[in-house]
Parts: sequence; structure tokens; C-alpha cells
Amino acid sequence: MSGLEHSVMQNSIAHKVIPSEKTLPLIGQTLSMMRDPIGYIRRRYNRDGEVFRSSLYGADFIQLIGPDANQFVLQNKGSIFSNAGGWEFFIGRFFTRGIMLLDFDEHRWHRQIMQAAFTKKALASYLSDMNPAITRGMSHWSPSNNFKVLPHIKKMTLDIATEVFMGEKLGKEANEINQAFVVTVRAGTALIRHPVPGLLWHKGLKSRARLERFFRDRIQQKRQQPGNDLFSQLCLAKTDDGESFSDDDIVNHMIFLLMAAHDTTTITLCSLLYQLAKHPEWQNKARQESLALGHESVGVDDLEQLSTLGLCMKEALRMIAPVPGMPRKTVKDCEFKGYLIPKGSLVNVFNDFTHHMPECWTRPEHFDPERFAAPRQEHKNHPYQYIPFGGGAHMCIGLHFAEMQVKAIVHQMLQHYRWQLADGYTMPVDYRSLPVPFDGLPVRLSKL
Repeated sequence: MSGLEHSVMQNSIAHKVIPSEKTLPLIGQTLSMMRDPIGYIRRRYNRDGEVFRSSLYGADFIQLIGPDANQFVLQNKGSIFSNAGGWEFFIGRFFTRGIMLLDFDEHRWHRQIMQAAFTKKALASYLSDMNPAITRGMSHWSPSNNFKVLPHIKKMTLDIATEVFMGEKLGKEANEINQAFVVTVRAGTALIRHPVPGLLWHKGLKSRARLERFFRDRIQQKRQQPGNDLFSQLCLAKTDDGESFSDDDIVNHMIFLLMAAHDTTTITLCSLLYQLAKHPEWQNKARQESLALGHESVGVDDLEQLSTLGLCMKEALRMIAPVPGMPRKTVKDCEFKGYLIPKGSLVNVFNDFTHHMPECWTRPEHFDPERFAAPRQEHKNHPYQYIPFGGGAHMCIGLHFAEMQVKAIVHQMLQHYRWQLADGYTMPVDYRSLPVPFDGLPVRLSKL
């Protein structure tokens, strides 16, 4: 008898048994989650309700589903859930002690120092550096009937992230560093979670080592000749008590922030550009708004004026959350809706599924940006039904940077290009790690 079964039996009068289902050893429901995560969760939710057990990547997870579950976990009253303990299972070896892998007082201390890099003044400085980088990146695009959005956008967002966050252009190293990020992210969902040469986990460790060298080699120069970039700010940042980050802290935070700044933004852009191609009436409406602004590059004060683009971005984030699930680990026993969740349990809230629940949204599979506008504002029906950037103490620190970057890129695209889909095309999504277009998202790109 397992420890969990024993605990449930002891508490059988007070607690319900968490539903599970028979499955293959090791593999469990992993393949179902990779193929169609929303479909898998919907099947289990319809049968088992808001709490059930899944076997994923060789580990036992308790799935907590829906807005109430999101609120319970992300608000984390009583400090029940460890962010680090959940994410450690997936990416701990590859994104060691990034801001998302810290907890409680230590997390608050690190976040306090890093917050200075995301003030309104800092964001305005980043945007002024970002705009010319977008223009340069787009100048290399060629109209085509088979323009692959994913690789072009991924290269652009990495170039922007390195220029804005590091104050330098990568040049010949760009492809190597980009590939290192791709491998480290994918390695987190490897089925064989041991460093077997040639397999994904081993490749992820090698890529992590490459990224460490890349950042560590630049720390001394950044301290001696700092700029306005985020890397410099982390190298010089101090608390009111004079405490600062160690070299290891800086390397860990830069690896994680650069991954987040270009990987998750790339996913958002691919989802948004796909929907704008699929719904040309919204692309045209956003284009008219951008042209009416009267200048090619967007400024901080212009962002709110791009209201159509803002609504479309929110809807794209609802339809494909860049980080579709949020794992945690319990550090003490807790109870949710009559179920006992013992200390040491891996739990997961699946925000991407919440974004598709007909219980929360009108026609959730339909692209409808106006659901976010007054008077409907469907996202306000429950404070935790729309959480593309997470919630609580671990709300994404770079969410305003991400929104700014997406708007700045699409604003320039709208003024120079029109993009369309082939007849009958539906974007296939690769859920093996973070959700990206499986085929690179081919579009017909034409000059205006």
C-alpha cells in the first residue's frame, strides 16, 4: 500500500479518494498530453471532476483543474506550494535557480532586486533599443508564398533580447545560442531523464553548460563597463542593505530571463500572427489603427492606443498559453474541495485548459477578441480564469515587457506586410515542450 493510499484510508471519512486510471508503466498519460493536452484534460475533467491523478514522465501528478483550483494554488495562502519543487522536476537541471525556481523569502529577495530592471523608465529605454532592432530584422524578410513565421520571429526575438538585455549583437554566435535555448527547453520534457549520450537529456545538459560559459565570460566586463541593459543592472544591483547578486545568481537569472524573453514571446507572436491571418478583418482593423498612429516605431505612450492589437493579443494568449501548465510541489498537507493532498505531492494547474472551458467562456474555440472588451469582459468572471502570465507571488516579472515587445513587432509588420494562410490551413501545435507551430507556420507574406 502506498503512502498516499494509506493516508487516504486513514482519512476516508473526511476525504474523497483522488480518481486515477490504469496506464502503462513509465509512459503513463505522457503521450496523450503531448498529442492533445486540452483533449486529455477535458476527458478526465468530464469524468473525474476538478481533482484527478495523472502519470507523466514517470512521475505521479495530482491535476487541479479550473479557476478555483488556479486560485487555490497560485495565491498559495499558508505557503503550501513550492514553485521550485514543481518546476525542478522539469527544468531544474537546465534553468537552475532562475526566478521561477525560487521560493518564499528567497524568491522575494531576488525579485526585489530584479524589479528595478522592469520599471516604467527601464521599459521605455528597452523600447527605444528594441524598435531599430525590429526594423533591421524585418529588413531581411523576403515576400514569399511559403514564409515560415516561427524561425523568422524566433531569430528576431533572440536578437532583440540580446541587444536589449545584454547590450550587444550576437553575430556568428546567434544560431548556436538560439539552438542551445531550444534544446534546454525541450530537454525538460524528455522521457529518458538521465544523461545518456546522444539523447535529449544529455544534449540539454551540454546546452546548459554552453549558455553558462556564454554569460559568465561577460560578467567582469559588464561590471567594469556597465550599460543601460538588464545584464548590467543585474551585475550592479544592490538591495537597500547593500546586498548584491553573486556571479552564479547573475548567470542563472540571465539564462532564464533570455529564455523567457524570446521563447514565450515567440509563442505569443506565432499564435497572434496565425489568428490575424485566419481572421483578416481583425488584421485590417489593427492595421488601420497602426497607420493612424502616424509613425513607424511605437513609443511607450502609444501602446494603449493600439487597443485592437491589445485585444487580439489577449485572445491569442487565451487560445495558446505560452506556458500551458504550472507545476508545484506541496511542502505540507492541504485539502482542496474535500480531497487530501499530502505533503510532497507533485501538483499541476493547467491554465491552458481553463482558457478553453465553456463553463468560463462563450464559444471558447472561436477567436473573439471582443470578449475582453467592455461590456462583456468575460475574463473578469473569475479572477483566476485568465492567467496567461500566472498569478500570485510568481506572476511573470516580464509581462509588461512581453506585451510591449509583441505590440512593437506587430505594429511594424502591419505597416509593411500582409500575411495570409493557404486555404483550409489549420496550425498544428507541437506540445512536446512549450507550444510552437509544428510546421513553422507557413504564410503567404506580401508587401503592402
